[in-house]
Amino acid sequence: MSRRRLLAVGGGLGAAALLAGCGGGADGAPARGGADDRPRTGGVLRVGALGRPNAITRDPHGTQTNESDYLILALLFDTLTVPGGAGAVTAPRLATRWEPSEDLRTWRFTIAQGAKFHDGSPVTAEDVVWSLKRLRATPAGASRLPGIRAEGIRADGPNTVVLVSDHPNAELPLLTRLTTFVLKKDTKDADLAKGNGTGPFRLEWFRDGNARLVRNDAWHGGRPHLDAIEVTMFATPQAMANALLGGQIDVASNVGPVAARVAGSRRDIQTVRRPGDMAMPIVMRTADGPFADPRVREALRLAVDRKAMVDQVLSGYGQVGNDILGTADPAYLGAAVPQRARDLTRAKALLAEAKFDTNATYELFTTEDIAGLAESATLFATQVREAGVNIKVVKQESAAFWDKTWLKAPLYTTYWGTNDSVLFLASKTMLPDAGQNEAGWKDKGFDAAYRAATGERDAARRRAALAEVQKIQHERSGYLLWGVADGIDLAGPKVRGLPKLPGYGRVQLERAWLAS
Repeated sequence: MSRRRLLAVGGGLGAAALLAGCGGGADGAPARGGADDRPRTGGVLRVGALGRPNAITRDPHGTQTNESDYLILALLFDTLTVPGGAGAVTAPRLATRWEPSEDLRTWRFTIAQGAKFHDGSPVTAEDVVWSLKRLRATPAGASRLPGIRAEGIRADGPNTVVLVSDHPNAELPLLTRLTTFVLKKDTKDADLAKGNGTGPFRLEWFRDGNARLVRNDAWHGGRPHLDAIEVTMFATPQAMANALLGGQIDVASNVGPVAARVAGSRRDIQTVRRPGDMAMPIVMRTADGPFADPRVREALRLAVDRKAMVDQVLSGYGQVGNDILGTADPAYLGAAVPQRARDLTRAKALLAEAKFDTNATYELFTTEDIAGLAESATLFATQVREAGVNIKVVKQESAAFWDKTWLKAPLYTTYWGTNDSVLFLASKTMLPDAGQNEAGWKDKGFDAAYRAATGERDAARRRAALAEVQKIQHERSGYLLWGVADGIDLAGPKVRGLPKLPGYGRVQLERAWLAS
């Protein structure tokens, strides 16, 4: 699935204005002039997205492993905030402004004036409170709203929601992006399929993972350009790309590097690249097991040829990683932290020092949920064999992986499509009480640096604490981030206004339009 100005966002910046600035035209779009450059109202955008029938969910607060579900839910339901563009970490959505208390523990969010559910009923603070408490009660709820307990979520009048954090948190609005989808109070689970949200499109029908969404003319963020969006689920990037080339769809969403390379020679196909879109780390469990010794983890990091991984797995559509999540964050240290390079001699020495059993074979679990993930596991296994580590790659179906392997296995691949915030990912995956602490990592120095970064008003001291968060993660966390993939959409010649933001920003299609 980036930061600075979070202490207060003024009400003078409306959601419609900010969101209109988030979407850009597609790379490679035909150069045109005059009226054709102005957004046109009407038309149906046919979008392909990856998904598997056995992983479909209609619950906005559930785990969405299907890109198709993620896209549909994000168009039907609003989150409180969204990723911002042009250097803004967080932009308004259903909440138009937010203000902190002096101690940075209590935040007040103002709901957009005139916001309504698709059934016509007005959105109230009570709806938002009920939705956030429902989200908080999910299995991963603690990590989705870290530091915020159910009793710390309340309404203050009809249009104001108050969130109280366990600790000072200057970054709290950042946590309300992505999953804080707002439902009507007391919505029954059986009624979730109706999709009664507040988003820019309404549900007309849903069948077997495919859906037709029609424009919500009453959307608080402004009238979308398109009459409708039709979402079709595809099992593989290749099938989706073929459908685009054959004219069955207009956009192949998040299609991956291989399909992009194949379609790149077509002059009638636009390629939209979103740099820093997808972090694809390998997780090494630190709490126990064969990778608990930090020397072993460092050896594996040194055994990887990162450029070869990017070149082969991502076909060059990405950047080399340096074991710090959040590379699209403006506060990312980048060159300030030495880039790890392959050093097999040092890797072998560390393994010997740790008395690592090089005669054993270790399983690396992976899925084919996104393009390149399983391929990264296979190439990683080949590379570390040169350091004396024997890896067997085990591919699992998506449902089995997320239910049985994720958060539990000693070694597995994962991915995060919200790669624009160091602290967001730290709060979700690296604090000891995070519900998605993927490596079982506990580090008092890291925790202290995180608290300092989120609880400090002084900009210079916050930057220093944030740098310490990244340095500790680079030095000893359970992540081996070999590379970061570009997000890639392929589009037909008439498509305009596709978003270029990474992560959740890619599903904000309300400003897309079709040229005549």
